[in-house]
Amino acid sequence: AFTHTARYDDAISDYFRGQFSRGVSQLPLRYGMNPAPGPRPESTPWAPPPAPHSWFLLCSPVVNGAPGFINLCDALNAWQLVRELEGHAGAVPDRMSSFGDFVALSDVCDVPTARIISREWDACFPAGQYEGFSLAKLTLTLSVSDGIIAPGYEEEALKILSKKKGGKYCVLQMDPEYEPDEPEVRVLFGLHLKQKRNGALVDKELFTNVVSKGTLSEDALRDLIVATIAVKYTQSNSVCYARDGQVIGIGAGQQSRIHCTRLAGDKADNWWLRRHPRVLGMKFRTGGPDREAWEAMFEEVPALLTAAEKQQWVASLQGVALSSDAFFPFRDNVDRARRSGVSYIAAPSGSTADEVVIKACNEQGITLVHTALRLFHH
Repeated sequence: AFTHTARYDDAISDYFRGQFSRGVSQLPLRYGMNPAPGPRPESTPWAPPPAPHSWFLLCSPVVNGAPGFINLCDALNAWQLVRELEGHAGAVPDRMSSFGDFVALSDVCDVPTARIISREWDACFPAGQYEGFSLAKLTLTLSVSDGIIAPGYEEEALKILSKKKGGKYCVLQMDPEYEPDEPEVRVLFGLHLKQKRNGALVDKELFTNVVSKGTLSEDALRDLIVATIAVKYTQSNSVCYARDGQVIGIGAGQQSRIHCTRLAGDKADNWWLRRHPRVLGMKFRTGGPDREAWEAMFEEVPALLTAAEKQQWVASLQGVALSSDAFFPFRDNVDRARRSGVSYIAAPSGSTADEVVIKACNEQGITLVHTALRLFHH
């Protein structure tokens, strides 16, 4: 009886939100998980708290564009990620994340960042000058995004972003002081699932249980924190490689953990290949319009790396930290990780092959930490 009454109350309150609070505590979405005919889905809280703590006000007034279901999933995961990284010194200097098709910033979006996201090359880098821009921001010039979430925007930056995608680029503004309730509820095939939100703290104390030979340096701890926070908000199964305070490869959403390790390792290899002296030494022409021929972009056309040169350079990668959202069931993950320069691994224990994995780490010269913290995310 109480369940029936609660459903009735929810239906009535949802009706009145739609009638009198649309755009405040009820947000019509452009489409659901997949575009489909029929009424547009809506995003509402179970019970809208009083302003200024309504879900819509805090989980961002939509400053520009119209978000869809997946846009909000990406935006909120990305926001949690950069917010959690912000408190860790040396990790991701710009506290910027690209999650799915969304970019998240933990700081106010300034004009240079807006221009990079909007691909206004000439305004970003006059005469091809890249000095003064962080690697995190430069990486955005190679990516495509459907939207951005940040705690605020400079006036000119907002104008630049609002012109992107013909004015449809999704711009969300997040209140940095917002804290959600601990319980999370999901309805799946008519079944209401409720659990406590994953508020597990990822800090240095999580990595004290070293179960193999070796120790953790301060840089290793920093990178393990970055990698672990990344897998905390990434679709399981997931494995993350990090180095120099940044993520260099993620393998996510795979049915087999070795596939996650391979996928992330391949991305880490590519990240390292882009730092080959021959790549960094490319001499681009300065100024001028786009050329039809790729070679015309260079003062000196670079020679291609041979397969042997690539293999030799990838083998020189060392000091990479790896975090896994669950235990490694076999040693093949350790062996594959070592090929991409992994020197430190953090993963929960609990596998029947724990001792086998520890032995493999000792053989490969990898320091293994058992975290006792599983981080599945679905």
